[in-house]
Amino acid sequence: MAEKIAGGERLSDADAVTLFETPDILAVGALADAVNRVKHGDRVTFAANQHLNPTNICILRKTCVFCSYARLPKEEGAYRYTLEQVFAEAALTDGITREFHIVGGLDMGAGIQYYSDIFRGLKERYPYVHIKALTAVEIAHLARIESMSVADVLRALREAGLDTMPGGGAEVFSPAVRETIADRKLAADEWLDVHRTAHALGIRSNCTMLYGHVETTADRVAHLSALRGLQDATGGFLAYIPLAYHPDHNELGKTLGREGTATSGFDDIRNLAVGRLYLDNIDHIKTHWVMVTPYLSQAALAFGVDDIEGTMVREKVYHEAGAQTAQHMALPDILRLIRGAGKIPVERDALYQVVREHGDDDGSPVVHAA
Repeated sequence: MAEKIAGGERLSDADAVTLFETPDILAVGALADAVNRVKHGDRVTFAANQHLNPTNICILRKTCVFCSYARLPKEEGAYRYTLEQVFAEAALTDGITREFHIVGGLDMGAGIQYYSDIFRGLKERYPYVHIKALTAVEIAHLARIESMSVADVLRALREAGLDTMPGGGAEVFSPAVRETIADRKLAADEWLDVHRTAHALGIRSNCTMLYGHVETTADRVAHLSALRGLQDATGGFLAYIPLAYHPDHNELGKTLGREGTATSGFDDIRNLAVGRLYLDNIDHIKTHWVMVTPYLSQAALAFGVDDIEGTMVREKVYHEAGAQTAQHMALPDILRLIRGAGKIPVERDALYQVVREHGDDDGSPVVHAA
């Protein structure tokens, strides 16, 4: 397989199975690192971003059994922010935010006008900040409750200020897995169609896979194959982000007897490395330090990863599921983390255009992040 990769030959699904199942994780990492160095050298990008979650009310509260964030309308902890509350939370930014990452629940009381008002209000207050908002599942939900096409929803939101879309909601495309962990959620073909429509409209997006629950190796490979196929067709995906399942405070974790037991570091790193090797048409592979810890994200920079989750500011969704990491990482800490891996920190915008290459400009020593 090394000769195949060195020659630029596309990996087969069987190759991906081998990469997922071989015990030689260091060999997988070395192959991924070599590919990544050709693409990106020693540069690791990150964005100064802020997460906003306007509502956790969700009609799929009882059927997405892996989710710890959603609430029914009258359930304890349920909320839907007013516009003033959204703007007040946005104001918590430390002044360097360049991207608002906005996702929430499937809330019958939060329609297209609600999100349009949020986007317009944010653009008025922060015209320089990019808005990456609403998963494919949320877009399809808005289309249903507003009796509009997905394309028309995307056009309306783009006019209000939407710039790109995140990649959440994909979970694992296998129908059997979706029936087990997210019954009634947007089907795989529908998720892909929303992103296909967005790409046709010039709206770029990310893509993801939720791993570490009930999926098989074959399920993982089929999922990645579908993502690669859509990227071949549209070229619209900016980055691939494997997402580690967190089992705390959700029904799936209780059923599996997994509460308090997250994915292993080996599996976290393997998913990133396989993504780099198999998804040859997606430029960026991103590690999510909130989900797998800053320490593991730092190690992942030697396993094919060229991008790391940014500053975030008050992340909520994964912390409801038991994430023990901080809800925010300050810029100096991100710089130290990247330099501690022997890499060069490069601040980017949401479209992966360079904002600033930090080098050693703040004099921070090259040490591991605390």
